[in-house]
Amino acid sequence: MDADHTPKIVGTVWGLLVLNTLGSAGAKTIIPLPRSLIQMVTMGALVAAFALALAVNLRLRIRASSFVFLLTLLLVESVISSANLESGFGALFRCFRLALFVGTLWLLSRWWNGGLTFVRYHIRMYFAVLGSVATGLVVSPGAALPDLYGGRLVGALWPLTPPQIGQYAAVIIGLTVLLVLGRRTDRASAVVVIVPSFVLLALTHTRTATLGLFIGLALAIGSLILTSAAARRFFTWAVLCAVVAAVGFASALQAWFLRGQSKENFSNLTGRAKVWDALLAAPRSTSEQLFGVGLGDKSFGGLPIDNSWLAVYNEQGLIGVTLVAAVIIVLGGVALLRPPSLQRACAIFLISYCAIASYTEAGLGDASPYLLHLALAASLLAAPAQAAAAPLSTPEVPRRHIPRWAQRSEVT
Repeated sequence: MDADHTPKIVGTVWGLLVLNTLGSAGAKTIIPLPRSLIQMVTMGALVAAFALALAVNLRLRIRASSFVFLLTLLLVESVISSANLESGFGALFRCFRLALFVGTLWLLSRWWNGGLTFVRYHIRMYFAVLGSVATGLVVSPGAALPDLYGGRLVGALWPLTPPQIGQYAAVIIGLTVLLVLGRRTDRASAVVVIVPSFVLLALTHTRTATLGLFIGLALAIGSLILTSAAARRFFTWAVLCAVVAAVGFASALQAWFLRGQSKENFSNLTGRAKVWDALLAAPRSTSEQLFGVGLGDKSFGGLPIDNSWLAVYNEQGLIGVTLVAAVIIVLGGVALLRPPSLQRACAIFLISYCAIASYTEAGLGDASPYLLHLALAASLLAAPAQAAAAPLSTPEVPRRHIPRWAQRSEVT
C-alpha cells in the first residue's frame, strides 16, 4: 500500500501515541496541573489511539514485524514479572498501558511500507510539542528557565524536563536535515523547523541529546555518501564547521558542555553512577535476576535510574535485557542489509540515537518516546507492500485465416 493512501486518521493515532509518551512528571508549570489530570489526559490519549486504530483497521490486517513481535514478548515477560505484585498494583497498570501501546502498533503496522508518511507525522507532532515549550518561554521566562534545573529550559505549559525537550528537538532536527538532503522538503520549511528546535536544544544544555544528534546524523549521512552528492557536500561542510567551532569556540563549548559542574560531578554522570552501583550491588533472587521485580517508575531507592539497560534489568530482568538488545540488533541488522536510501538513513539515525541515549536515559523497556522512535525506524525498514496480483487474462484466441476471396465477398 502506498504511503499516499494512508488514511488521515492514522496520523491522528500517531499523534495520540506521542501525547501518551510525554509523561506526567516534570517541572512546575505556569498554571499548576494536577498530576492525576495529566495522567488522565495521557492515558486517555492511549485509549483513544487504540480505539481509532481499531476502527480504521476493523479487519485486523497486520504486517509481519519482528520489532512488534519482540515487543509482544517483552510485554508477556513484563506481565510475568509484575504478577507477584512486588512493585504493587501499579505494575499491572503499566502492563495494561504497554499492552495498549503494542496493540496499537500492531494495528498501525498495516500501513508500514517503507514510506516517509510516518516521518512527517513524527516531525509535526514533536514540533507542536516544542511550540508549546517556546510559548511557555515567551510567556514566562522565569518559569521556563527555573533555578531548580540550573537555568535549563523546561516545559512551562506542560511539565517537560530538559532531557525530554532536548530529545524531541534533536530527533526532529535530524529527521528534517535528512529530508532536505533527500529533497523531500524545501529549505524554507526545513529552516522553520531546524532553527527554533536547535535554539531550544541549546537552552536545555542536554549533552546526551546533542551527542546523539551529531553522532546519529554522521552515521545516517555516512550511509548516503556513496549515492548522494548532496550528502557528500553537507558532510564536508559539517566537518569544516565543526573544526572551526572547535578551534574558535572551544572555551564556550566546554562551558556549555560542563554546565557549571565540577569534574567529579561530571565524572560520575551527575550522580547516576552512584545509583547504578547501588542497583547492581543489591541482592537479588534467581527469579528477580531473570524476570525482574515488575514494571515501575524506573527508579531505585527513590532515585531515577537514568539508564535503559539497568532499568530493564531491575524491572524485567536478564530476559528483558535480552529482548531489548534483540530489538536494537534486529533493527540495526536490517538497516545495514538494506540498500542505501533516504528511508534507511532515517532509520539508522533513529536507531543510533536511541542506542546512544539508552546510556543516560530510561525508556526502552516500556511505552516511551524511545520505543516510538524505534517503531518509526521499523516502519521505514518495512518492505513495500506487494502490488495486488493482476487479474488473470483470458487466453488469446488464435485468429483464423480468412481467404482473400472471402474477404472480398464480405466487403461486397
